[in-house]
Amino acid sequence: MSRGSDVMLLLLVALHALLPAIVTDAALQEGFYTSNTNCTVDVEATVVSVVQQFISADRGVGAGLIRLHFHDCFVKGCDGSVLLDRSPANPDPEKASPANGGLRGLEVIQEAKRQLESACPGTVSCADILAFAARDASNILSSGAINYGVPSGRRDGLTSAASDASQSLPPPFAQLDRLTELFAAKGFTQDELVTLSGAHSVGRAHCASFSQRIHPNVSDTMDQEYGAGLQQQCPADAGDDGVAPVDQDQGTPAELDNQYYRNVIDGKVLFNSDWALISDDTTRQMVADNAGNQARWAAKFIDAMRKMGTLDVLTGDQGEVRRFCNVTNSG
Repeated sequence: MSRGSDVMLLLLVALHALLPAIVTDAALQEGFYTSNTNCTVDVEATVVSVVQQFISADRGVGAGLIRLHFHDCFVKGCDGSVLLDRSPANPDPEKASPANGGLRGLEVIQEAKRQLESACPGTVSCADILAFAARDASNILSSGAINYGVPSGRRDGLTSAASDASQSLPPPFAQLDRLTELFAAKGFTQDELVTLSGAHSVGRAHCASFSQRIHPNVSDTMDQEYGAGLQQQCPADAGDDGVAPVDQDQGTPAELDNQYYRNVIDGKVLFNSDWALISDDTTRQMVADNAGNQARWAAKFIDAMRKMGTLDVLTGDQGEVRRFCNVTNSG
């Protein structure tokens, strides 16, 4: 591709961020808290300030926020149900599902909620805070390449069940057919599946989530030298006790970029669900396209994140606005 074409794509990405979000639920709108509430503070500015504070202290929190939003929206929609702790009303919440092991970023949402609740009691939903925080984390980790308007007006859900998470979230050992099925159930195409998988460019994973790919032998779908290195980091008899999590992208671990796709092609990815993206000619080409053009992938990632953020939202008088993000107002 010519230099001129690359510049044009970068300009398109920049312009893309300025366009109104594509909203699949008409009740959501950008600037909701400015237009529809008496909140006197800038809600989104408050959230981004908190996100910046936490990411400055630990960049891995940013990856956790992106994952947290995905795990919220893919289970019962973007209603903040992933944030709920165990309670009489929700005795076995989504957090308790093995699919939600290692959730990070919860303290970021709680701090943003604390500040907003102090300024505007009972006004800003936890579901909206989570959607803003995931956008802000994506923007920070991509050095500004990924930025988009977040339509808001979501309400918080009242229920949370671990069984829903286990049924809806793609496991790390999934094959392509299962991944396609789970994403299609939420209205996503294979190309959007491949695009959103690029979030694995950041974040870390515990050894147990990919141990079957390196023990007793390195999988033939993995680069053998890369696998041998993982065996050293994750001894077969160590479990996860005292073993540091592993960077999902060992090329540019702190950057949300398209390096992930080159890693997939090279067999240098942790999960079977990552390798599965090149197990089929159609998705292999999608991976190659994303690997070859950072700006195009970023634009597609923006669209997919916008779409994900509108999945099965609660609006109007549905649900509630929680006082605390980890418990419903009724306890």
